[in-house]
Amino acid sequence: MHTARTTRIRRIAVAVTTAAVLPLSLAACSEESKDKASDSAAASSEGSGDGSADSGSGSKADGSMPAGDRPFGPACSTVPESGAGSFQGMAQDPVATAASNNPALSTLVGAVKKAGLVDTLNSAKNITVFAPTNDAFAKIPKADLNKVLNDKAMLTKVLTNHVVGEKVTPKKMENASYETLAKTKLTTAGSGTSYKVNDTANVVCGNVRTSNATVHIVDTVLMPG
Repeated sequence: MHTARTTRIRRIAVAVTTAAVLPLSLAACSEESKDKASDSAAASSEGSGDGSADSGSGSKADGSMPAGDRPFGPACSTVPESGAGSFQGMAQDPVATAASNNPALSTLVGAVKKAGLVDTLNSAKNITVFAPTNDAFAKIPKADLNKVLNDKAMLTKVLTNHVVGEKVTPKKMENASYETLAKTKLTTAGSGTSYKVNDTANVVCGNVRTSNATVHIVDTVLMPG
């Protein structure tokens, strides 16, 4: 009798103890699970953050264009980095206006105005202009240059000899021939970032974009044959 009673008391004590300990154990397990989940979420968040940065690495954050579409050549370094005369600024304007914002093309721009070709060039679509620099015009003896500048018909022919009525990309200049607006022929040759026009003029800053034209700046005036 005494033994049975003692056994029953012990069972009750174990049950009470178990009832008291179990919630604490469950709470501890719950807290541990929360901590692990929190750590896992933090690690996942950090991982996804790095992944986002990596996934965006295909396109530059500054929005710069792919290498194959960028202007190239030694004279490109003289183009302003900002403003209307920069590459970005020139891309917003039609070709004659864009050229007027580039100090290295001031002689060409003056000649275009004198020939009355500003509106013609600005309103054209998808043309290519081989634009001579001021130094290119300076190669022409002054008397000869003045003669051209003062003869509108001759000046118009010289200037339109630099314009092709289609988009000529660098790839299309590798070995080609094009009819100009002057009804003459231009030949182009080269590869990579080195090109010549008519075997005489070097492209010193190629693949310059304006809103209606592709411009290849050259170091020699292309006189019609």
